[in-house]
Formats: sequence, structure tokens, C-alpha cells
Amino acid sequence: MNIQEFDEIRPYNEDEMPVVFEELLHDRQFNLIMKGFAPWLPKSVRNALLRRRFRGVKTSQGFQLRFMKPVVKLSIWRCTSGTTFGFPKDMDKKHRYLFVSNHRDIVLDSAYLDLMLYDNGFEKTCEIGIGDNLLIYPWIKKLVRMNKTFTVRRGLTAHEMMRSSMLMSQYIHYAVNEKNENVWIAQREGRAKDSDDRTQDSVLKMFAMGYSASEGQENAQQDSASSGSENAQQGSRSAGKEVVAALKHLHIAPLAISYEHDPCDYLKAEEFQFKRDVAGWKKSKQDDLNNMKTGILGKKGRVHYEAAPCIDSWLDTLDTSLPKKEIFRLVAEHIDSEIHSRYRLYPCNWIALDELDGTNNADKYTDKDKADFEKYLAAQMAKVSVPNPDKAFLRERMLTMYANPCRNYLAATSKA
Repeated sequence: MNIQEFDEIRPYNEDEMPVVFEELLHDRQFNLIMKGFAPWLPKSVRNALLRRRFRGVKTSQGFQLRFMKPVVKLSIWRCTSGTTFGFPKDMDKKHRYLFVSNHRDIVLDSAYLDLMLYDNGFEKTCEIGIGDNLLIYPWIKKLVRMNKTFTVRRGLTAHEMMRSSMLMSQYIHYAVNEKNENVWIAQREGRAKDSDDRTQDSVLKMFAMGYSASEGQENAQQDSASSGSENAQQGSRSAGKEVVAALKHLHIAPLAISYEHDPCDYLKAEEFQFKRDVAGWKKSKQDDLNNMKTGILGKKGRVHYEAAPCIDSWLDTLDTSLPKKEIFRLVAEHIDSEIHSRYRLYPCNWIALDELDGTNNADKYTDKDKADFEKYLAAQMAKVSVPNPDKAFLRERMLTMYANPCRNYLAATSKA
């Protein structure tokens, strides 16, 4: 396919980077943000320094390493107690993968991954899928497209969604196999507010939509030439084979993301109460901004990323005569199991599980851990701004966010 076909969603090309960078420097809102970092510098001096730093940057990965890498390292230093990254010893760092992960933070999930890949010797960082509902201002959209981001469109009609999903799927296949890029995308639309991370079948269906390998097309043509029950059987097998071929074409690697503390936990709890008490309640753009800001600046404690093996070999074991719906279900369950079994669990997770489920995992934490988590919960509860807060409900919702990773981990490892 031609790169121009993806102009409405793709990251910027090399020849576009300098032009967009100048547009950013002349954007009033962007300048207000930059002024916040160095209020003592005149705009002309600040922009001159930014231009000097941009000199020599030709690609979006170059922009990531020159501009975003220091920012992400600062975030790790200020907002975490350290980050760690695990991946299979035989994972080829020169190969390209579609990393499919659970979703904890709107901005930092992919940003931390990019830094971890680079620091661990992978040739490429990731192109990143991000919902256009978060691209509230023109400067944000320009900045993220410079940062290897492609746009996931939200709030569409059914017809628009079909076209958008096809275009995005084609782009992901193009990025992995022709642009030779890694790609990161969340396993579902939006974050799981209760941390019960499940891969949506619709995401997998989107992955398969854009596959257009000639072998798959030839199989489909051969099936259409068959007749009767034989035609139906061959059609089913062909459909299953093409789904598996499409997913193998992307080299999916499940990725587990574990934050010790979620700085947005109280905001998510607020959403649960608003949805319970206010009919038709929906988040506003300001709510999205508050979540982004809180997630970026909030304390996260320890952070761990763990990549599972690419699922290509596992896909080869599937029975391709199964209906496509069943294949998508099995793939989703496999990705979930790979993610759940690789969670890094912290004392707060076990404490929350014991309080909610009446279990006894006291060997996983100390009295101090329990006192510290209670203090943390109290501080988060104090930030809640819901009118007439239901404190018992809000506490239960926050505890559930920390307990669900334990529940899923135990279920996944018991099957292993």
C-alpha cells in the first residue's frame, strides 16, 4: 500500500517534521506550556534553544530520543520508585512486534515502553495508537504525531467505524511489515477502570480486517469456486486460516504492565459513583485532561513491564476449521492468560484481595505494608470531589482495582 493512503491517521513523515516543529513554536497554547517549564526565559530565547535541540532530527524516532527520552526519564525519577522490564531471552531485538498490553496510564504506558525497548537494545521503539478523543488541542495532535503516534478514531457511526477500523488495521500491517516498525496498542478501547484486564474480540477483529496477503485472497477465490457442503467446509477452513495468517502477519507479543499505585484510582472510583448515581453521565474533555495530568504527574511506586513470547507459534496450533468467532475468542483468552500470568504483584494487591475476599495472604506483606496502604487509600479518598461521596462504595471500588490483578494472576497460573 501507499503511505499517502494513511495520511489522516499516520505519524508525520521525515519531510513533514521540520514544518510541523515550526508550527508548534508559533502555537500560543504550546508556548504557554513551554513557558511553564522555564518562565524566566523570553519566548524568543526559548524557541531558539528548542530549534537548536531539534537540529539534526529527521525522523519521529529521532524526535523521541532527542526530546521525549529526557522527559520520560524525568517522569520515572520523579514519579516512580523505579521501572523494570522483562522479556523472553530468545526475543529477537531486530524483529518487529505488535505489543498488545493491558492499559494503566493514558500517556505513560507507551512512553515507558519506548524507553525500556531502547535501553534494552531493541532497534526500534514503538508506533503508538492513541484515541483522537485525547487530542483536544491542535498542538497536542501535532506533538503526538511527531512522537510516532497514529490516531484511533472514537465516537463514530457504525459505517464510519467500519471504514476507520479497516484503515487502521491496514496501517498496522503496513507499519509492522513495510515500515519495519514495532507497534503498541491497548488490548481494549480505553482503560479497564476496575483493572480486570480483558482483550476485546473487536480489537482482534480489527487486526484481521486489513490483512490482504495474496495467499489469503487466492484461498478465498478457490473457496468461492467450490460448491455445496464441500464449499461450506472449505470456506470455513479458509476463513479460519486467513484469520490466523492475518494475526501471524503482525507478530503479536502480549505485554503485562504493573503499577504499584495508580494515581488515577480515585478518579476512576469517582466515575463509578457518577455512573451509578447520574443517568447518562459521560466524561467531559476536561475530565480526560484531568486524568492525563494526574496520570503523568502522580506517584506510581514500582512499575514493571513483562513481555510474553510472540504468539505466532501458538497460533499454528489452532484448529482453523473453527468458526472465526471461536478463533477470536481463543486468541483473546490466550493473550489474557499471557498478560495475567506475568503481572508483577505488590503487597497492596494482596492486601486488597484479603480485605475483599476474606483470603489470607499475610505471607505476602508485612504489618507496615498494610499500614502504608491504608494511609495511601485515605490520602486518595481525601481527593474525591463527588457530591455526597459514598465512602464505602468508593473504597470498595479502589480496593477492587488492586485486587483484580491478583484474582486474574491466580486464575491464569492455576491453569498453567
